[in-house]
Amino acid sequence: MVAKTAAIFLAAVIGELGGLYAIWRWRRVGASIWLVPVGLAALLAYAVVQTYQPETSFGRLYAAYAGVFLLGAMMWSWVLDGLKPDRFDTIGAILVLAGISTILWGRVLFT
Repeated sequence: MVAKTAAIFLAAVIGELGGLYAIWRWRRVGASIWLVPVGLAALLAYAVVQTYQPETSFGRLYAAYAGVFLLGAMMWSWVLDGLKPDRFDTIGAILVLAGISTILWGRVLFT
């Protein structure tokens, strides 16, 4: 279950960040308007991918995903924009990972 959840979150974060980034590039950097439908398609894919999660509680799932999105955005910024995380980013990322794990798997692993 953990591997499946992680894989779905990875696909979702790529879809969401990719879609947002495509639209960001069009609006903020003057890239081609053709990035808009690409971005919208990626955002739709993100939404559909999330429905494959084994977790059935919408609130719990998206609370955990907020942390996954935060980590994904930090990695996206590092890889694409060259903004290396500092020690506070790293500490925050560790705390977020602990939160995600507690929300999604704590009751499964520790009960």
